[in-house]
Amino acid sequence: MPRRYPPEFRRKVLDLLKAGRSVAELVRDLEISDQTIYNWRRQELIDTGQMPGVSSADQAELVAARRRIAELETELAVHRRAAELLKEVVPPKDRYASCEVPPLAWRPDLRG
Repeated sequence: MPRRYPPEFRRKVLDLLKAGRSVAELVRDLEISDQTIYNWRRQELIDTGQMPGVSSADQAELVAARRRIAELETELAVHRRAAELLKEVVPPKDRYASCEVPPLAWRPDLRG
C-alpha cells in the first residue's frame, strides 16, 4: 500500500518546487519518490484548472458517493432477502389477515 503524506507536507513540497528547487533535490533531501512529486504537481495543475482532469474535491465527492451507493445496495439486498423469506413463511392470502380486524373488536367498552 502506498505511503500517505499529510496535506501540509504535500503543500510544502509543491511550494519548494515553485521556489526553484528541482525534483531531484527534493527526492534526495526528503526521501520521497520522484513519481510522487510529479503526481502531486500534475494534480495541482488539475485542481487549479490549468490542466484537464478530475479535481481533488471532485474525486473525494466521487469516493463518498460510491461508498454511499455501496451502503444503499447492501441495505436494499438485505430488504429484498427479508421480503423473500417473509413470502416463504406467510402464504399470500394470510399476509394481510392481521389488518382485517373488525373496527371495534379491540375496545370491548365501545361495543353496543
